[in-house]
Amino acid sequence: QVQLVESGGGLVQPGGSLRLSCAASGFTFSNNAMSWFRQAPGKEREFVATISSTGITNYADSVKGRFTISRDNAKSTVYLQMNSLKPEDTAVYYCKAAPSPFRAYWGQGTQVTVSS
Repeated sequence: QVQLVESGGGLVQPGGSLRLSCAASGFTFSNNAMSWFRQAPGKEREFVATISSTGITNYADSVKGRFTISRDNAKSTVYLQMNSLKPEDTAVYYCKAAPSPFRAYWGQGTQVTVSS
């Protein structure tokens, strides 16, 4: 059973920073790519960042240069460091794993609110 648990969300002012964590279990973490998505109220869930099993990263244009995805295989945890936050970054952030080609798994989400 795959389980993903996000944490680290909260309220931050524009220009501030947050670090999200996603603790994973139920699969061989080190062999799998991990991703972050986000969903704002009334909008579709959108891709934010991904990191391969070997550390190759990719980012949405909207966050490139501001967000950094990383992983700690010893802790089976993926992180999203978010800097220079903007109000438009406000969303529920979800961790995603795809250890099987048959389906993806999602965490419960953590709320990020960027507001003055």
